[in-house]
This record gives sequence, C-alpha cells and structure tokens, in this order.
Amino acid sequence: MTRREAEPLFLSTAIPYVNASPHIGFAFEAVVTDALARYHRARGRDVFFLTGTDDNSLKNVEAAENSGVATEEFVERNAEEFRRLEASLDLSFDDFIRTSKDARHFAAVDAIWNACSARGDIYEAEYSGLYCVGCEQFYSEGDLVDGLCPEHLRPPERVSERNWFFRLSRYQDALLDRIESRELRILPDTRRAEIVSFIRGGLEDFSISRSSERSRGWGLAVPGDASQVIYVWFDALTNYISALDFGSQGSLYAKYWVHNPDRIHVIGKGILRFHAAYWPAMLLSAGLPLPTTILVHGYLLTEGRKISKSLGDSADPHDLSSRFGPDVLRYYLLSQFPPANDGDFTVEQLRIVRDNDLADQLGNLVSRVAAMIDRYCDGRVPSPPAGQRTGETAFSTIAGLLEDTDSHVDAFEIDRAVRRTWDVVREANRYVVAQAPWQLARRSDDASREKLSSVLYQLVEGIRVIAAFVSPYIPSKATEIAEQFSLGAGWTRLSQDTLRWGRTAPGTPVASAPALFPKSREDVA
Repeated sequence: MTRREAEPLFLSTAIPYVNASPHIGFAFEAVVTDALARYHRARGRDVFFLTGTDDNSLKNVEAAENSGVATEEFVERNAEEFRRLEASLDLSFDDFIRTSKDARHFAAVDAIWNACSARGDIYEAEYSGLYCVGCEQFYSEGDLVDGLCPEHLRPPERVSERNWFFRLSRYQDALLDRIESRELRILPDTRRAEIVSFIRGGLEDFSISRSSERSRGWGLAVPGDASQVIYVWFDALTNYISALDFGSQGSLYAKYWVHNPDRIHVIGKGILRFHAAYWPAMLLSAGLPLPTTILVHGYLLTEGRKISKSLGDSADPHDLSSRFGPDVLRYYLLSQFPPANDGDFTVEQLRIVRDNDLADQLGNLVSRVAAMIDRYCDGRVPSPPAGQRTGETAFSTIAGLLEDTDSHVDAFEIDRAVRRTWDVVREANRYVVAQAPWQLARRSDDASREKLSSVLYQLVEGIRVIAAFVSPYIPSKATEIAEQFSLGAGWTRLSQDTLRWGRTAPGTPVASAPALFPKSREDVA
C-alpha cells in the first residue's frame, strides 16, 4: 500500500448480515477501517470509505420468520441499527449501501452477472450439498466439526436443487499468480498463506443462485430466470463497485476503482475465501480490476469463543458507546487488539484502559498543562526563549513518529500505530514531573521564569502534535483538545510540517475545560 499524496484510495468494510442488531465484532472492523480512512485523509489522500448492510441473505429471512416479523420490516429495522453506528462509533464513511434498496446495486449485480455469463462462466446444473444458513456457505463433510458448522455450531442442512453456477475452477492459476506476485496483497502473511493453500487444493465451481421458493422470494432475481434469486455472495460482493455506480459506469467507479492505485477491503478471517478467491475470480471473468489489498482481522472473543449474533453472546456497541463514550470504545478496540490476531473483549478491561491510558495519561497531561498556563501565563501560550521557536523538541519520541506510524498503518498494525503516539504522551508526562513547572513558578528570578516559559511552550507544542496524531483514533476528544489549545485550521494534517517545532504562536489562548476522560462514572457520552 504505497502512499501517494492526493491520489485516491478506496476503503471498505465487509457488509454484515442484518439478522440481528450489530455486535462488537463488527464494531471492531468498522472502527479499524475508520481509523485507516481518517489517517490516510490526514496524510493528504482522497479517500472513499464505504460500508453498508447485506440485506438479501437467507439467514435474514429465517431470523425474520423466527421473530414473527415480515422480512422487509425486519431487515429495515436492523439495517437502521447498523446505520446508527455512524454516531455511536463516530464513523466517517462516505457512503452506506443497502443491497435490498439501492437501485445502483441492482444495476451493478445485473451487469456483472451478464458480463460473467457472456464469458461463458455461468451455467445451470443440479447440486446437492451441506448448507449452513448462518455462513451462507456449502460445506463438505471434512469441513464439519463433530457434524456441526465450525462457525455456528449447528448441523448444516442437506440441500438438493437446480442452480446457476460460476466457473471458479477456471481461475485457479490466475488467482495464484496475482496473489503470489503481490498484485493482490493479503495481510497478514498467515492469511495469504491460508488462501494460497486453499486455492492450490483445487477450486470447484460454486452455486451462485438458489430457488425463489427456498429463499421465500427474498433477494435479487437471476437475470432471465425468475425462478431463482442470486446467491448472497455473488450479490453481496458486488456492493464494492455498485456503490461507485459501476452499473452506469459512473465517474466514482472510474476514479475510485479503475484509475485508483489502492482498492482496499477490510474483512474478518471467516470470509477470506469469498474475498480473496470468489470475488477476484468474478472480477477476472467480468474483465474488471481486482482489489489491490485485502486486510484480514481476527475475531473478538468472549471466554475464548467468537462473539456472534447467531450464538447470542454479542456485546452491544450502542450501549457501550452510551456508557463510555465513542472515543473510549474506539481507543480500547484500536489499542488493545492487534488486527491480525484474535483477542478477548471484556468491559472490565475497557474500563481499566479508559482509566490508565486515557484519563491518567492523556487527559491528565492536557488538564495539567492547561491549568498551569491559566495560572502562570494568564491563559495564553508563553513566548519561548530566543531561538527556541524553531529549535529542537524536548521529546525524543517525536523523532521518527510520522515514519513509524506510516509503517505500522501500511502493515495493518493499528495497535502499534496507536501505541507509538502514546510514547509521546508518556514522555510528555515524564517531562512535566522532571521539570516541575510549579516549582519554577514559585521562584522570582529571571532564569526560572524563562525556564518556566520554555517548559510550558514545549508542552503546548507536544500536545499540538499529540492531538494531530490521535485524531484518527479518538477524533472527538482530539477535536476538544484542538479547540482548547486554539490549534486553528488544518491541525489534523499529518506531515513533516506537523512535527516542525515552534508552530504555535505565543499569545495563543488556552481555555480551561472539564476533564477529557472522567473516571467517576461510566455514562460519559
């Protein structure tokens, strides 16, 4: 993922099923993708960030039936819960696509179906197999664990019917070539090795439709065959280009897909084969550009088990955001869970991280510096000694901050990127203790007053840099810091100029403000 300032970047989450309200597992994916989008925008990239919902799956139909609610009403209600994550998680997406409602999606699915069909890659055949509605996937006997779906821990159903198929087997060599050459980049390397092994094991053609009867009439009809609806993956995967008006060959499709150096999907490990084999093969068949990068994250676990809507053990991100605030939830997810790995989610650990990292470190730093400037400098940034305004920072951790963060972001190591900025937060706190401005303020000699001004100016500059670098992770609180310290326009821009010491003008007002991260109660939103 080479950084090219001012060039476009397409970035997407997967689109989740709406068989239930959102859980914290998808919230993790959404927050990680949002942090990437915000970071690249701050680096000068023209980002198109897409998310949405997969409305047309059979599991949505079954969940609606179990609830005694009409499918359309059920899907509408749950899709709105996912849409509300924009506020609950402070997401900055550019578009939110609904696969059951967006006419541009219908046109795009028809277009890619017809293109693959014209290539001779779609045919009709009888099929019988073991089907898990929860995964929307057929399994072989060898894939099962004690006869159960490994994801949803329930027996799949035997399905036999006549369907339309896609010739996935035709693209085995082409897929291997693109993945092994890194034309299609998959991170982490363990997931790249996993999909290479899967493809080398032999690709089989897969069903891309199901009977209208079995789908209860819910879904997009197969072009020219009203007795069948399009199987969820062939439908859902197309959302990445349907949102760009592929169906009408719109300008967004040209800009963010065809003429774009970075087309990136962020997905969970459970849907790797669909995104790294099925989807690229569909695009190859249709003669369309492939994604350039697939970033694969692990699962959030509770008591060692994947958090899942289907298993009924999900944590509600809306509730957590209401109790702790979006930024606390975002910081916990981004800092404590390396995206490549699985990790255990607990509310107690969230609370500990809030208190230790956010309240005691960042919040305390900001409030102490603001209070000292109010007390010792009449609420305005002091003038540093002659020559310091363009001098070196007092903080060694500032050196290499931009390069290190770039490297971590490009390697899909968001947790390390967050911690790299916290190196500066911790050093600034140590600097406060070591320099003891309150002691300098008690002395009346010129040298002490000059030293006090120097120390406080260094701290203000450090907070300016910290605010810019934390803005992709805790955007609302970063904005509060920027307003408190009057950082002005363009403060989120991340560049070497951001690190240039002495950008804060003496006399800039610094306001008093409530604690950024109060520990006394949970309801801080």
